[in-house]
Amino acid sequence: MPAPVLELRGVQRAYSMGDTTVRALDGVDLVIQKGEFVAVMGPSGSGKSTLLNLLGCLDRPDAGQYLLDGQDVATLHDDELSGIRSERLGFIFQSFNLIQSLDVLQNIGLPLVYGGCDPAEAAQRSRALAQRVGLGDRTGHRPMELSGGQQQRVAIARSLSNNPVIILADEPTGNLDTRTGDEIMALLRELHAEGRTIVMVTHEDDIAAKAQRVVTMRDGRVQHDTGIRA
Repeated sequence: MPAPVLELRGVQRAYSMGDTTVRALDGVDLVIQKGEFVAVMGPSGSGKSTLLNLLGCLDRPDAGQYLLDGQDVATLHDDELSGIRSERLGFIFQSFNLIQSLDVLQNIGLPLVYGGCDPAEAAQRSRALAQRVGLGDRTGHRPMELSGGQQQRVAIARSLSNNPVIILADEPTGNLDTRTGDEIMALLRELHAEGRTIVMVTHEDDIAAKAQRVVTMRDGRVQHDTGIRA
């Protein structure tokens, strides 16, 4: 079996809140193979968002190891982590995180511009991605002129701008109605079918059921993992 694309070994992460120490992650072991679609569930405070931040190289563990394609993330410098985030990871957020003063095309192409891509090439790639997510006729619109579902499509297109192999989604349907949420999930499943690895945090059972595997967390630990057979 090939090496996992994402692997946590005994990972711990704690935060200080006044005089209290909160163990957000308390010895998490998790293995995700290339091409899996994993949903992470759990109540508020279970550690699922902290887990996603670690996987996205936005945070570091206090103890344990996080291996990304076999490489220990703790050994990497900040600029190396930034490179991983911009070249290999795509992020989708519940709140969309779009820039209101930019239109659809500009929002999609932002990571390309930051990465030094030629402006003409960035515009061409952004236009193709807008078409891909069904917004080819909305490229000149700004976020406030779009529905919630359309804004999330922009966010998904932006996450694909650097052609990442891993997509990390934090409650991607949380602000959407059921029908629109189903449409977004259909798009994510399409991306998964193309071979991308997707890790998605959600609190919705019906959304999690559309993933390939479900990991349930509680009190900073993995409580259940449908990918592990007894």
